[in-house]
Amino acid sequence: MDREALAVFLRRRREQLQPGDVGLSAGVRRRAPGLRREEVAQLALMSTDYYTRLEQQRGPQPSTQMLSSLARALRLTADERDYLYRAAGHAVPDRITPSDHVAPALQRVFDRLHDTPALIISTLGETLVQNALAAALLGDNLGRAGFERYEPYRWFIQPEQARAHYPEDDHARNSRAQVAGLRAAYGAMGPDSQAGMLVAELSRRSEEFRALWERHEVAQRFADHKTLLHPEVGPIEVDCQVLFTEDRGQALLVLTAAPRSEDEEKIRLLGVLGAQRFRADERAPRA
Repeated sequence: MDREALAVFLRRRREQLQPGDVGLSAGVRRRAPGLRREEVAQLALMSTDYYTRLEQQRGPQPSTQMLSSLARALRLTADERDYLYRAAGHAVPDRITPSDHVAPALQRVFDRLHDTPALIISTLGETLVQNALAAALLGDNLGRAGFERYEPYRWFIQPEQARAHYPEDDHARNSRAQVAGLRAAYGAMGPDSQAGMLVAELSRRSEEFRALWERHEVAQRFADHKTLLHPEVGPIEVDCQVLFTEDRGQALLVLTAAPRSEDEEKIRLLGVLGAQRFRADERAPRA
């Protein structure tokens, strides 16, 4: 671990970012350029003290999970992320396999989407980031482990949860879309990849998946008009638009309702309900 290289790199990258680059308000006038240390810590989901010690060459070796969070918070490119890992004394992540490092270009667009559900997913359907409205509409899928990270697994193995967001008459179409998307990822990544392991697990556990897999349909189906179900506000009709990275390894999904429609009002209501729950959680007594 090169503590000096790590500290200088973190400081320089922090100084080069402005609050607007990461979706933060500039607020009052700043005495120093760039982001504050506490803002980087907040974005990376770590304590300010921990991040400060890294910049001051006093911290312990950060884990790969911490480095991944820092790379995302500082909007690093793939080359910059690799340098960060090397400076911290870790092997560089393989760029061929799916990565949880969000492409900076997608992240910048995502940061500006506050009034409509939006999320970024990997080629295997893993949710990498999602805003509060997306979590309210589709469920909070961040932080899942193992095969549960992947939407096709949840769709076929945990249908009581995954399919509750969709009308029953849309389940068959969505099943085909899930398998066609996984077939596309499998073709690009190969049988010895994470896609291959996911296909093997689903083939072992789901008869429905096995039957659809044999159809050999291949497509990445995102742009769509669909109805989503919410237990409190009811059905919401949305259009799903997608923005891919150049290698199509990640996709930004944006769900919008028709302007001045009842569905648009329901999405606004989701935002209000989410804020009320957040305040209620803050008032709840701690164990």
